[in-house]
Amino acid sequence: MNSVKIVYLPLDERPCNYDFPALLVKDTKITMVRPSLEWMGRKKQPGNTDQLGAWLQEECRDAYGAVVSLDTLLYGGIVPSRLHDLDEAAIRQRMERLREVKRENPDLKLFAMHLIMRCPQYSSSDEEPEYYGVYGREIFRKGYISHRMELGLASEAELEELRAIEAVLPQEVEDDYLGRRLVNLSANQLALRYVEEGIIDFMIVPQDDSAPYGWTAKDQQLLRSEMSHRNTELHALMYPGADEAGCTLTIRMINEMNGDMPLVYPRYAGAGSPFVIPLYEDRPLSESVKYQILAAGGQVASSAQEADIILLVNAPGAEMVESNDQPSTGSSYQVLRNIVELVEYGKFMMKRFGKPVAVADVAYANGGDLQLLKLLRQQGILFDLSGYAGWNTSSNTLGTVIAQMMLYLRYGKTKAHMDFLALRYTEDLGYCTAVRRSLTDNEVQAMGYSYFNIDGERGQIAGLVKERLAQFVRGHVDTDDIRVEIMDVYMPWNRMFETGVTVKAIEK
Repeated sequence: MNSVKIVYLPLDERPCNYDFPALLVKDTKITMVRPSLEWMGRKKQPGNTDQLGAWLQEECRDAYGAVVSLDTLLYGGIVPSRLHDLDEAAIRQRMERLREVKRENPDLKLFAMHLIMRCPQYSSSDEEPEYYGVYGREIFRKGYISHRMELGLASEAELEELRAIEAVLPQEVEDDYLGRRLVNLSANQLALRYVEEGIIDFMIVPQDDSAPYGWTAKDQQLLRSEMSHRNTELHALMYPGADEAGCTLTIRMINEMNGDMPLVYPRYAGAGSPFVIPLYEDRPLSESVKYQILAAGGQVASSAQEADIILLVNAPGAEMVESNDQPSTGSSYQVLRNIVELVEYGKFMMKRFGKPVAVADVAYANGGDLQLLKLLRQQGILFDLSGYAGWNTSSNTLGTVIAQMMLYLRYGKTKAHMDFLALRYTEDLGYCTAVRRSLTDNEVQAMGYSYFNIDGERGQIAGLVKERLAQFVRGHVDTDDIRVEIMDVYMPWNRMFETGVTVKAIEK
């Protein structure tokens, strides 16, 4: 089979969006083309939408498929989608590019993602307009309480809080915020019309930092109605997530191209784990697992016997906490789940039945579970897994590991697969769980910097991260057969939240 070309327009320039899909398909029959990193912008600075649009149109002329972030095509990236001054006419004009792309290549498979604009619960201007650093909490709470009031659920204390917020929240701030939300909502609705017309073949509407009430929840309701009205429910899925969607759409395209629909059997760490509502999300974990498998082009298996692959879901038994709080002594982690049994089961299914086994490490938010890492290593299956992830939100993790394990089903234990496993252990467990908090609370502060402002992409702090990660992999990841070599480390948004790491898994 000849190489198949997929054009990829990422959500932004961070490695999780720009690099992960390309790393996953590296040793396959897929040739993935991406725009120059220089065109992608940087955090609040939007990418060059004219240049990106022209590049997309040119590359799609001879491509099998395209995975397109509409937030990048329309606004120049995920953060610029929250900061722009565009009107609906400008949005419609930029969306027309997709119609031209499909006109020039009618056989192109066009998959898209388009976020619902988030509304963080805290006051920070790091990824939001400057006024969100002062009024962010008030903006969120006004939307939250107003929504509950419309539904007849608001308490007297909430109504009193709403009156206090209205006394301090400037009208021009509220008007700017809600005006931009309205433009973005109209863009979401326009994208659904493109799905209805068949210009977009499949679309994901990820919910970034979702909550059950508020401005974002109300937009979700309107879009669900729009999906129903346009009969697009089978071609446009809406569920929690964001930074994993590029991986999800890529593997869906590969599955469809090959006529595959992998059967996935999720095995949870505790009886209550499927019913846990993860931090930053709005529904039980099991519902998101189903959506993520479906979006990737698979189906949930009813038993391990019929499954093509088994997904071990390491989740708490009740409430989820942040990875920085581990090891948690609460019953949700110590009593209401059993990860020893989970690991034993995974090894048994691999050795006895030859079933591929992957791990969705969603025990904690924003990092992996160090106890699980220890057990996987002790059992000698760390580099036998068909996939692993444990970063950021539960849905970020799920989408990433599901894409990797489905690629494993088709292409097997490639060098790229091993390198990506090594990257996940290094980044999700090494950086997110072990190194980030320690460095932030000690060396970063001592040097006069903060979590949201450090000494550049490749400054002294990046060097410290590389040094600490090297120590971590030597002590916690390297096995008798495999060692992890860290080739490069940088800090893409000049803050501590994320890092960019290049690693290799090297056979000893």
